[in-house]
Amino acid sequence: MYDNVLIATDGSDEAEGAIDHGLDLAEKVGAKVHVLYVVETKANYILTVGLSDDELRSYRKYGEEVVTRVIDRASERGLSGEGVIRTGRPAAEIVDYGAENDVDLILLGKQGHGAIDRHLGSTSEKVIRMADTPVTVVAGAQWTS
Repeated sequence: MYDNVLIATDGSDEAEGAIDHGLDLAEKVGAKVHVLYVVETKANYILTVGLSDDELRSYRKYGEEVVTRVIDRASERGLSGEGVIRTGRPAAEIVDYGAENDVDLILLGKQGHGAIDRHLGSTSEKVIRMADTPVTVVAGAQWTS
C-alpha cells in the first residue's frame, strides 16, 4: 500500500502529531520514511528584509537538527529513512520532493510556525491543492493510536 511516506516538518510542536502518525504508519506497513524540512525563503524575506547568509545557515542548521531527530526516531523503530533539507516555498518543495521520490503519502501538521501563513494560507492547504499524492494533515500536538 505505502512503500514511501513523506513527513514534512518545520520542527514545531504542531508538527509532532504528523511525525508520530507517520512513524506509526510506516512501522505498520514497512514503508521507508522520508523527512523533509524546508527553509522558507519567501516568508523570511518578507518578515526579515535582508536575510543574511549567517541567518540562512542558522535556519538550515536548525532544519538539519529537526530532520536528524526524526530519522533517529525512525531508526529506533527499525525503519529505513532519509532526511532532506530544501530551500524555497514549503508547499512547492514538499510536493516536488514527493513527486521526485515516488512518495505514496505526504504527512504534515495542520499549522506550523510560519507567521505569514495567516495572511497567505497555510502550507497544508497549499499541499492539498497542489499534490497528486494522497495527503494526511494531522491536527494536534500528539497522535495516539
